[in-house]
Amino acid sequence: MPQPPAQVTAAEISRIAGVTRATVSNWRRRHDDFPAPSGGTDSSPLYDLVHVRRWLGARGHASTADPAEELRTTLRLHPGGGAVTGALLPLVLATARRTPEERTALAGLSDAELTARAGSAVADLAELVPGAEAVRFAAPDADVLRALLRCVQDDASGEAALAVLAERELEDSAASGTYRTPVQLADLVARLVPGPCERVLDPACGSGSLLAAAARRGATVLYGQDSVPVQAQRSAVSLLLAAPDAEIAVRTGDSLRSDAFGGVTVDAVLSNPPYGDREWGHDELAYDARWAYGVPPRAESELAWVQHALAHLVPGGHAVLLLPPATASRASGRRVRMELVRSGALRAVVALPPGAATPFHVGLQIWVLRRPEPAGPAHTSVLFVDTSEAAADTGTRTGGTASGTRGGRTPLNWTALTETALTQWSAFAKDPDAYADEPGTARAVPVVDLLDDVVDLSPARHVRASRKDIAPTELAREADEVRRRLVTGATSLGKAAGYTDWSPAGPAPREWRTATASDLARGGALTLLRTAPDARESQGSADGVPATAVLTGTDIARGTAPSGDPGSLRADAAPVIAAGDVLVRAVAGGGGAMARVADDADAGALLGPQVHLFRPDPARLDPWFLAGFLGAEENVAGASTGSTVLHVSPGRLRVPLLPLEEQRRYGEAFRRVHALRAEAARATELAEETARLLVGGLTGGGLVPSAPAAAASGGGASAESA
Repeated sequence: MPQPPAQVTAAEISRIAGVTRATVSNWRRRHDDFPAPSGGTDSSPLYDLVHVRRWLGARGHASTADPAEELRTTLRLHPGGGAVTGALLPLVLATARRTPEERTALAGLSDAELTARAGSAVADLAELVPGAEAVRFAAPDADVLRALLRCVQDDASGEAALAVLAERELEDSAASGTYRTPVQLADLVARLVPGPCERVLDPACGSGSLLAAAARRGATVLYGQDSVPVQAQRSAVSLLLAAPDAEIAVRTGDSLRSDAFGGVTVDAVLSNPPYGDREWGHDELAYDARWAYGVPPRAESELAWVQHALAHLVPGGHAVLLLPPATASRASGRRVRMELVRSGALRAVVALPPGAATPFHVGLQIWVLRRPEPAGPAHTSVLFVDTSEAAADTGTRTGGTASGTRGGRTPLNWTALTETALTQWSAFAKDPDAYADEPGTARAVPVVDLLDDVVDLSPARHVRASRKDIAPTELAREADEVRRRLVTGATSLGKAAGYTDWSPAGPAPREWRTATASDLARGGALTLLRTAPDARESQGSADGVPATAVLTGTDIARGTAPSGDPGSLRADAAPVIAAGDVLVRAVAGGGGAMARVADDADAGALLGPQVHLFRPDPARLDPWFLAGFLGAEENVAGASTGSTVLHVSPGRLRVPLLPLEEQRRYGEAFRRVHALRAEAARATELAEETARLLVGGLTGGGLVPSAPAAAASGGGASAESA
């Protein structure tokens, strides 16, 4: 059966050609010979990729897509479709392990020699990567192999190639709900395990994010299992690259029905298991020995994963699972929750705000569990933590304010969220009896108070009630302080909104010649810097890391000062930011500013791994002019690759070629717009905080509305007298 031709959207054509989507739309309207749609709909047409490439080549539009996008496109053209990725995943490991010189030598091999080397490499790795088999690559595969080689040469960590290959195979499979756990969340989950742990299991390992986080915390034996073959393969390869000295075993299969590590006990279990699965094996596993706390109901697959994790722990070992909020309160799971609380197995529940992980519209929860020890201490309370307020706290910058919102919601402050969760959990784990509640944030609830008719373990229910412990005078003082800050912020916003120094360009929008950032870098107008892919601490932290912060993509989106952990990077692999540098987020979307100019508060910070740094020559480029155009929505869209996560290719961003004096006029306008956005975001946050404090105080009884003057003098009747 002939393979259907690969098709691309207009957005994909823009990425292949290195132009904006508006340019592609102009081509469609102005050129009669532009390829006609071969599929899709009138509103979202699809084009034959071969015809598109031929048309672009005839007009000198050579592909400027980054290596990851080239690999993605080459795979779509391959007659084997996504099936070939099962053999390519092990090759990422083989290629990434080689030196740059060895990879260059491979690129110089003939097609026959390259395919022969590839088949031999897959055979050598069959024992390390689940499902890897010796494959005889055919001649057409040489293009795919070379695209893979270029991708690994561009990103030596191999993660970019792994993401493209897994994405391609998942397109052709029935698997759904496969999402990568964000790095910040994976690190938080790993850090919630008290003390050192050597042996760690993830029974639903996905891409291996949680196990990689455990390796960064010192774990030396890593076990993983996943029911989706490509995910297990990707996890194995990723872990072998990220933790080369660890003992790694990854298996394919359903952990609940067919546990590949039966009888194995570990120090910790970390997992982000699938949610809402009614076909998890309830009937066939009804009498399973793992259900020490009760048989999980059919609709409670999450409680099956909880008990599976506890069954794999040594006495005193900890399990940290990411679960949907309904697990804490559904009526069907009440009996199992009761036994988890009564036995002391459940130690803490941490509520995350929406946006922390997929699904982004739901505030997930982290359950921290501990396998009871025989004759161990009795646990008489459970800790509940609500991180939503900490995650929404933007903070302020020296000489600036918060910036940007995402549909009315600011990006998460992972630094504050992580600090809140770890601080409260550490204090509670050290001495539960001496733990002091933090009203509105964390509360230790006695076990006896949880064992009621519903056994509701939702943090919001228990934590928000603790705000009643705040003295009314303190609550009134806090509300008045926030209100005063709001008045000041509103005044600043009014001043920023006074900028009106603009005028129409004329009857038609202005057009200008542009150059890519790569072209400007080659001409010496700017220097493009980024943190090395292997800069993470797991690769070996250098001595003498400076006691400074790391600027992250979240800091740019929120307009906050550098807040990343300097211990997470090697100082010799991360550039140091200087005032006047232009900083651009490496991942598009999520709201907030995409770019900003570094000021004195940023100077001296280390560049985070998800940020691109553009250092302009001030005699040729104005920093604010550069930041304004680099961070423009259309520019970022044309330079981004990926599907669910859009990675910005910095060299493909385009900048108008204008005289320096004109650049400065644009730069001043962009600076004023940046200030306006920052002041608006700050005022919005302060208004929300003021309203929250006032409503909470009035409804909680800590505040009362003042009586009108007439009523105070006896001129009005009260509700009680009426």
